Amino acid sequence: MSNIPPIIHKTRTQLVVEVLREQILSGGIKGGEPLRQTAIAEQLNVSRIPVREALVQLEAEGLVKFEPHKGATATVLSVEQVTELFELRAMIESDLLAKAIPNLQDADFEEADRVLNALENAFKRQDSVASWSELNTQFHTCLYKAANRSHTLEVVHGLNTNCDRYIRLQLLLTGGIPTAEREHRELLELCQRKDIEKATHLLREHILHAAEAIRKLVVKHLD
Repeated sequence: MSNIPPIIHKTRTQLVVEVLREQILSGGIKGGEPLRQTAIAEQLNVSRIPVREALVQLEAEGLVKFEPHKGATATVLSVEQVTELFELRAMIESDLLAKAIPNLQDADFEEADRVLNALENAFKRQDSVASWSELNTQFHTCLYKAANRSHTLEVVHGLNTNCDRYIRLQLLLTGGIPTAEREHRELLELCQRKDIEKATHLLREHILHAAEAIRKLVVKHLD
């Protein structure tokens, strides 16, 4: 019985959020596409109230935009947004990692290694694309949480949510998976060696190189 996962009760709003988030991040709902509350409610067999609440939450995550006379639409891919989000990530995450490394313990490294194994397994399966960003965030969180900066970590998670769709595009369409795997393993090793300078430099490059690849993709997508 110990292997049976607990039953998690989710509200209708949470379920609608998860369905719409997945559709937007996977490209099932295109950027700029209207999100009609009545149509979504009918499709998901719920009332309009949880749909409205879900759209408000997704707006906070940067995945939905409300416009006058137009209602809610999925956010459009943007070169400017990629640049801003990833430069913020590079700045905040490298600082967070520098503060975390002196406090990292064996248990943190073991947890990071377990998550990294799960991520590498997910990379091998196309039906696991939806879990890539979640596992990627979990891996980085294993290395950052020892900084004991809970508010900063919340900011990082918000940025990661907004970067999610872009990261998937990069991994799926640019063959970025082998590079990501190699850099993650190298980052973990540098953290274990307590090499703050090399670890933070690698992390910045890891984030900014991804941003450059994504910018090229977005330009191609918008052409």
